[in-house]
Amino acid sequence: MAEQDHYYGGQAVLEGVMMRGRDHWAIAVRRPDQSIHVESHEIRSVGKRLPWLRKPGLRGILALGQALSIGARALTISANQSVEDEEKLTPRQMAFSMVLAFVLFAAVFIVGPFIGFRFLRRVVESSIVRNLLEGLARVVLFLGYIALIGRMREIRRVFEYHGAEHKTIAAFEHGEQLVPERVDRFSTLHVRCGTNFLLIVMVLTILVYAVFPAGTLAWGIVSRLIAIPLIAGISFEVLRLGARYSRTPVMRALMAPGLLLQKITTRPPDTGQIHVAIESFEEVLRREGKLPASPSFPVAAEPGTTEPEESLETP
Repeated sequence: MAEQDHYYGGQAVLEGVMMRGRDHWAIAVRRPDQSIHVESHEIRSVGKRLPWLRKPGLRGILALGQALSIGARALTISANQSVEDEEKLTPRQMAFSMVLAFVLFAAVFIVGPFIGFRFLRRVVESSIVRNLLEGLARVVLFLGYIALIGRMREIRRVFEYHGAEHKTIAAFEHGEQLVPERVDRFSTLHVRCGTNFLLIVMVLTILVYAVFPAGTLAWGIVSRLIAIPLIAGISFEVLRLGARYSRTPVMRALMAPGLLLQKITTRPPDTGQIHVAIESFEEVLRREGKLPASPSFPVAAEPGTTEPEESLETP
């Protein structure tokens, strides 16, 4: 396996893939006319100016903030590049959609289970047992949600691009040539997947929320929201350990549930989707000086760059 000084990551978007390196991120999107739009951006990291924020425990919070920031930007780009001009969303419409999505996520997966089991406190008197049941309900809700949206055609396409992202990164990490027929030999499953991260978060909520004392309804809701950064920090460190010691029996066992879940959130991509993932990844490598300026495939759109954006620390 090729030595590397950084763990590359990415995200599937609408008809495309975003790839993230240490100092740059790029996105490639298949347009309705079948051309590929490619653009890349520099990451100006808060962690570089404040190194103490890169310490274990804190770096996970920064990584989560960065993932949300870049992910929202990438989704906006893909939403507008993957449709005809008359169907494009305005920045205000995209912002409203993302804020609404975050509020719904917090309401359904964080606050909802707490309120539901609070009504059972006379039936289940032990707060520890209620926390355990609440956490299990949260995991079941999450798994059910993933399985349900996976039945939608548009989401199945995203899951296929998710598989293309994983295959491309795995091929690079194994020193393989980045061409579709070679990339396609690799698995759609990857130990550093964000699906693993979310599942770890769901499980850790059971342990972390158990520490908070029982109180009023308002305190219960607030405590669950303010604990999210703590849970994110711990989850990030667990994911890093899983990637670093992925061959050990213990880590294989701990990461197995997340890898099984990826059988739902990833699907085998076609050659065109792998092509898009490679374009995105190679754009990151070019921006970081690890590839010559010319792309491996003809790209209809000129790669675009912007001024460095303020962001958080790259994992």
